[in-house]
Amino acid sequence: MTSIRLTQSSGTKLLTFCSILLIVTGIILLLPSTAFGHGYVEGPASRAALCKSGQNKDCGPIIYEPQSLEAPKGFPEKGPADGKIASANGAFAKLDEQSATRWSKVNISSGQNTFTWKLTAAHATASWKYYITKPNWNPNAPLTRDSFDLSPFCSVNYNGVQPPFSYSDTCHVPARSGYHVILAVWEVADTTNAFYNVIDVNFSGSNPVDTQAPTAPSTLTAPFKTTNSVSLNWRASTDNVGVTGYRIFNGSSLVATVSGTTLSNTVTGLSANTAYTFSVKAIDAAGNVSAASNSISVTTDAPPAIDTQAPTAPGGLHIMGTPTASSMQLMWNKSTDDVGVTAYRIYNGTMLLTTVSSTTTNYTVTGLSASTTYTFNVYALDAAGNQSAASTINGTTATASTPTVSEWKPNTYYAVGALVTYNGATYTCRQAHTTLTGWEPPIVPALWLLK
Repeated sequence: MTSIRLTQSSGTKLLTFCSILLIVTGIILLLPSTAFGHGYVEGPASRAALCKSGQNKDCGPIIYEPQSLEAPKGFPEKGPADGKIASANGAFAKLDEQSATRWSKVNISSGQNTFTWKLTAAHATASWKYYITKPNWNPNAPLTRDSFDLSPFCSVNYNGVQPPFSYSDTCHVPARSGYHVILAVWEVADTTNAFYNVIDVNFSGSNPVDTQAPTAPSTLTAPFKTTNSVSLNWRASTDNVGVTGYRIFNGSSLVATVSGTTLSNTVTGLSANTAYTFSVKAIDAAGNVSAASNSISVTTDAPPAIDTQAPTAPGGLHIMGTPTASSMQLMWNKSTDDVGVTAYRIYNGTMLLTTVSSTTTNYTVTGLSASTTYTFNVYALDAAGNQSAASTINGTTATASTPTVSEWKPNTYYAVGALVTYNGATYTCRQAHTTLTGWEPPIVPALWLLK
């Protein structure tokens, strides 16, 4: 019999290394979600989104960052390798496990369907593309290009525009039956990468059927109204899979539908001095509708007998503090009016950013570009819809800091976001840790993201 003996020194070192590895792995798994990536499909819920919500099991670290499925763009000529399409080239390998029963499925029908992305960083966008598996694809084999019809059934050119943080495409889904996979691709305009999401769908309504409706939206309020509009706010519903939208009702009439991440809406086109009753219902991807929220009765403002006088322009408009590379805070003095100021409108150039109440005299503008000069305009508004002259100010954002890139070394502490090079490639630190030999970036993708 051959025997293998470890010296006390080598055995102690091995035990220490394994203990440290287990501790770090546990810390990584317990840490809360961090937005390393930039977006995922929340309706119909993608494979990664269902991992985040707990509907899919044994998913690995994608549960903390479903927005991180990033790989080179250019599919199908480029992009993630065959067998690694679901994981965006292998960073989250659990997602590539493929069988007919491995993943929960979202029930859809052929024809018009809306795909909603939840973005954590709104890049300038080249296009959105959607592919579907062939009628005779093999659901028990790894996903490859041969699994898909490589002509997208929906392609939306976005011409370098920056999308909102909740973005939707309405597409005509081809006729299919049973289990299929839809591949949704968000191609970024100003980088070499794209975001890849697979959506497990069921066209026959079986395995499994989602019959659980979301909870009712709560605390419906109307914080602002005019002679012809009412602004509504409510608290989010919850669902076993995910809320995909909210329906706003005036009495029994549907007046608006918004995405599952939107918790406010302004109902317009109303009559002056008239009572309306509003409620909100939530809906999920399977079409289950919640009970109604609390109902509120709101009477629109009566028009003033004669009011053609606009408020004075907001005074003292200035930038409070030092702008950052992506934001700046606007402040102004209250306007006056012969009847009363009801709101302020804030514009970036000619684009309306938001409307705030008459008691608010500051607003922080976010999502700006570094080292860029912007022109902001603030207007006062009264109940009759008279708008003041503009108060205008120019502001320039700060210069973005240039990240330091160093060569990866063992026995070195790296913070989240640190950049290193290893064998000619650049990586971003996913989780703060002190390195050990054997933890090189290509070996531990849970700690390092290839740029």
